[in-house]
Amino acid sequence: MLKVCGLHAFYGKSHVLHGLDFHVRAGEIVSLLGRNGSGRSTTARAIMGLVRCEGSVRWKERELIGLAAFRIARAGIGYVPESRDVFPRLTVRENLLLGQRRDPSPGRWTLDDMYGLFPRLAERQHTQAGVMSGGEQQMLTMCRALMGNPELMLIDEPTEGLAPQNVELIGDFLRRLRDRGMSVLLIEQKLGLALRISDRVLALGHGQVVFDGTPEALTRDAAVRKEWLEV
Repeated sequence: MLKVCGLHAFYGKSHVLHGLDFHVRAGEIVSLLGRNGSGRSTTARAIMGLVRCEGSVRWKERELIGLAAFRIARAGIGYVPESRDVFPRLTVRENLLLGQRRDPSPGRWTLDDMYGLFPRLAERQHTQAGVMSGGEQQMLTMCRALMGNPELMLIDEPTEGLAPQNVELIGDFLRRLRDRGMSVLLIEQKLGLALRISDRVLALGHGQVVFDGTPEALTRDAAVRKEWLEV
């Protein structure tokens, strides 16, 4: 579904990505791993048209390079940034409705689906998002992106700063997306979570893919883990 070829990305004169090549198939979870500064978040931003880039990003055979971010989102790609951007003075329900697409689509996600995925959101549906905990806000931002009915979700550091029980909730959430046929590109620092839920894992180093394989292969490759992932 998603095919990235020779992707370079830049912040001003800073050259961050150096010719990435990878793909994400329909209905699989691919985790993008690497140390801080390796280019993981920039990869997601490049796919969404939020940084200057060169190369090719093809989504279902359509070239995305050069398109505005809103057009990429409308093409079927949802993006959950690391910053957990909620509308703080709007309620949980209002935040979710803002993400809803107006055009009727088969298999549309509904408010009831969101409350089923995270019952805590149902309990807090009339609460202003700005007073919620970090874990609750993370649930909300992921579900708001889902309300746009994407076929691929780019999710950046969803477990950052969360308590262990919320990390497990996020893992269950991602598995349920896959069970429903969605694809996920997950940017994650928690190696254990990535190895448990992913179909494939990519490791970045200095803006390049240094490993592409199964979680089992990465588990066996101590040299890659030591050089590119472990602190």
